[in-house]
Amino acid sequence: MAIPNRTEEGPLLFILMDIPGLGSAHRWLVVPLGSIAVLAEACFAQLFSIHTFSVIESAVLLAMAFDRFVAIWNPLRYASVLTGATVAKMGVAIVFRSVGLHLPLPFMLRELRYGTARALSHSYCLHPDVLRLACVDTRVNSAYGLFVLLSTLGLDSVLILLSYVVILRTVLSIATWKERLKALNTCVSHICAVLLFYTPLLSLSMIHRFGKKMPPQVYLLLSYLHFLLPPVLNPVIYSVKTKEIRRRVFGVLQCKGLGFRL
Repeated sequence: MAIPNRTEEGPLLFILMDIPGLGSAHRWLVVPLGSIAVLAEACFAQLFSIHTFSVIESAVLLAMAFDRFVAIWNPLRYASVLTGATVAKMGVAIVFRSVGLHLPLPFMLRELRYGTARALSHSYCLHPDVLRLACVDTRVNSAYGLFVLLSTLGLDSVLILLSYVVILRTVLSIATWKERLKALNTCVSHICAVLLFYTPLLSLSMIHRFGKKMPPQVYLLLSYLHFLLPPVLNPVIYSVKTKEIRRRVFGVLQCKGLGFRL
């Protein structure tokens, strides 16, 4: 299906840019690496999926922060607050928020007029990256994209920070250092997961909007760090901190004669 307001005959196409040296990691990425042309509709659908699932992941991290907050601030009410029904409602709200906020993006981009230079910076489609290729006024689209970013990832990160401020105050009120360290130790894995997710993502979003003169290698590095680091390192982080998983891993290594012990 052809896109309206195109500048030449035929359907509107976008070029996905290749990055050397990452061919072996293509299975982790949204699309295979390589300079290929994709229809605008496919690009907009991919853009919607990437941003939607990123916000869902952000909201899950916020829910995990709330879980840690309740467990440390008021452990006696943990089971009554975080019931199965409450968790289910949180999951539905997370999905509805993410889908509802991102649903207008493909339709808004579809109405723009694009120039002949349509090479994207990445091997996948992102909203700011597609937006910069438009040859008309994009202030409305950019403002809405920034609103979605701040009301989802920005708000989630602030709420996670506030939850840890309360957690820290609660922990410092505990009498002994041993109990303080025990309480904080339950949050280490989540803190690492939050940093792995938010640091490259927010940096990439801000650079796309305000760092117009940054080298293209910076965009590429941050984008691939965002997609590669969390799936690679999160299992390691949670495996190291989970005693049951650690015991099973060491058990397998001992069976192979590597001599690891707990």
